[in-house]
Amino acid sequence: MIMKKIHIFPIIALLFASLFGNAQKAVILAEDSIQIGNSVIPVLTVTIPEVDFDNTLKAWTKEQESGTKSKVITENGEMSIFGANIKEVYPTPVNIYSILQNQDTLQLLMVCFELKKGEYIEPSAGDIQLTAAITYLKEFAKGQYIEFIKEEVAAEEKKLRELENDLNGLQKTESRTKKGAQKNKNVITNEQDKLIVKNNELNRLSNDIIEQNNILISMEAGPGREAKSAEIKEMEKRKGKLQREMNKAENNIDKSKSQINQADRALPKNENEQDRMREKIEEQEAVVRRFMDKLNTVKNY
Repeated sequence: MIMKKIHIFPIIALLFASLFGNAQKAVILAEDSIQIGNSVIPVLTVTIPEVDFDNTLKAWTKEQESGTKSKVITENGEMSIFGANIKEVYPTPVNIYSILQNQDTLQLLMVCFELKKGEYIEPSAGDIQLTAAITYLKEFAKGQYIEFIKEEVAAEEKKLRELENDLNGLQKTESRTKKGAQKNKNVITNEQDKLIVKNNELNRLSNDIIEQNNILISMEAGPGREAKSAEIKEMEKRKGKLQREMNKAENNIDKSKSQINQADRALPKNENEQDRMREKIEEQEAVVRRFMDKLNTVKNY
C-alpha cells in the first residue's frame, strides 16, 4: 500500500479539533491515495479517536452491507464490496474499497468510492459528490465516537450510582443506629421504673417476712405453726422471684447502656464516612458532567 498526495480538508479538521480539544484527538478528514493491487486509487481518510478497532470494523462492515445483498470481502486487510447502496453518497450502487488501520489511540479509515468503472469520488468528480462523501464519512466517524463516549458515560454513571448506594447504606445504618439507641434509652427508662416498683415491693415483702418469722417463733407446735411456716416459705419464694426479676432488669439496663455507648462511638465515624462519600459523589458527578459535555459536544456538531 502506497500513500500519496495527502491533502487535509482544513475546515473540517479545524472544527473537530476545536470541539475535541480537551484531551481529545481531532477527527480529521483528508484526501489521499493508496495502491491496492496494481492500481493507485483516490481515497478519503477519516480518523476516529479512542474507539475500539474490532467494534469499528464490525460497524463499518455492517454499514457497507446495509441495504444490499452484497458482502464485504476482506483480503490482506483490504476490504471491498461491489454494489453497495450508499444513498447519502450516490443515488446508484457504488463499489467501495477501504482499509481500517489501528493506530492505538485512534482508528484510521481509508475509503475509495468507485461510481463507475475507473471513475472515483475525488475533487475532479465535483463538489457535490465530494461533499456528500465527506459528510457521509464524517457522520460515520461521529456516530462511532458517540457510541464510544456513551459507553464512557455509562461506566462513569455506574460508578456514581455505586457511590450513591454506598451513601444510602451509610444513611440507613445511621438511622438504624439512632433508632436502636433510642430504643435502648426507652428500655433503660422502663426497666428503671420497674426496679423502683419491685424494690419497694421487695422492701415490704422483706419486712413482712421478718414480722411473720417473729410471730412464728412465738407460736406453739401444731397445725397453726405449720401453716405459718408454709406461708413464710411462699413469701420467701416471692422474694426470690422479685430479686431475679430485679437482677434481669439491671442486666437489661447494663446491656442497653453498652449498646448506647457503641452507638455513640459509631455515629461520629458514620458521619465522617458520609462526608467523605459525599465528597466522592461530588467529584464523580463532575466527572459524569465532563463526559456528558463531551458527548453533547460531539452530538451537536
